[in-house]
Amino acid sequence: MVSANKEVVNVLSERKLKILEAIIKDYIETGEPVGSRTLAKKYNIGISSATIRNEMADLEEMGYLEHLHSSSGRIPSDKGYRLYVDKLMSIQRLPVEEEMMIKNRMLSSAIYEVDRLVKEATIVLSKITKLATIVKAPSVRKSFIKRVQILQIDEQNVLMVFVTDSGLIRNNVISVTDYIDEKIIEKINRILNLRLVGLTIDDIDLEVINNLQNDLVDYEEIFKALIPALYKSLKSIEPSKVYTEGYSNILDYPQFQDVDRAKDFLNLLSDEESLKELIKSPEVGDNNLSITIGTENYIESVKECTIITANYKIGGRDLGSIGVVGPRRMNYEKVIATLNEIVNELNINIKTSYNRESSDDYDNE
Repeated sequence: MVSANKEVVNVLSERKLKILEAIIKDYIETGEPVGSRTLAKKYNIGISSATIRNEMADLEEMGYLEHLHSSSGRIPSDKGYRLYVDKLMSIQRLPVEEEMMIKNRMLSSAIYEVDRLVKEATIVLSKITKLATIVKAPSVRKSFIKRVQILQIDEQNVLMVFVTDSGLIRNNVISVTDYIDEKIIEKINRILNLRLVGLTIDDIDLEVINNLQNDLVDYEEIFKALIPALYKSLKSIEPSKVYTEGYSNILDYPQFQDVDRAKDFLNLLSDEESLKELIKSPEVGDNNLSITIGTENYIESVKECTIITANYKIGGRDLGSIGVVGPRRMNYEKVIATLNEIVNELNINIKTSYNRESSDDYDNE
């Protein structure tokens, strides 16, 4: 799609590109079809309104503009928006106060688990963009176990903790029949980390459990208490969740004033499986963004929308995705700048939160 648009830019004259860009910017700002006289008055294009009108007719014939009524101006088509976001727009920097709000909100949420942090990100993203926002939380079952630790609570109970590379910390209190001294706990911790670190939760199968049983052959009672609890705890973890925020924002836009269309959209946002499909980790380019516009979306209820998503990461590995759903007539530069800033802060704070929790909270052996 991008390579095709590269050829288009070479074919379209600089004048046509300038007119298309001006029409899209004006329509995004006003929501009104744009006429040749408006362009001649508001923008320094340097040609007459009659010449602009001819160029607009060419752009319409080429599929970049749409003409709703014979007496009205033009509006961008999906093809026009696509060319704009791929080749014409320039990403603006957010106002300092918005950058600081994002940093402060993300930083204050980083003291909690990652789920809380990504939920906060959707709230901030919706607040700034005035659009519906969606985030797919980290897929915990695909996370790698980074540390396992047993801690003595009292003579009858131990605390088992495991930490994943996506920031999840899972605690389980396990009852034991006999007191376990510190040397045995140290040995068990070494065995657990040797066998489990580097595996995903889905990797922990019966073969892994049998290997642990062999390693703990001298501690059969401990194994009987420990391993079933570990296996049950890990396998009970739910798949990644999807959170939404600001979905009522979309109802402020004209195309969703139709009751049936608004109902279909709200039903989509209440269906978690559909949302997962909508925001499944996108194939992103070098800019870590996926933008689908109008009819490029395969779900019927969002064919009047643009969906912009990005992946957030830890250590270069994708954890989940976050994005916005809004009308095709959205402020692309502002939305993308906001999404980029939030993803950047998410990446920083997920790493900070994880490092703090895994190194500080559980160094009490």
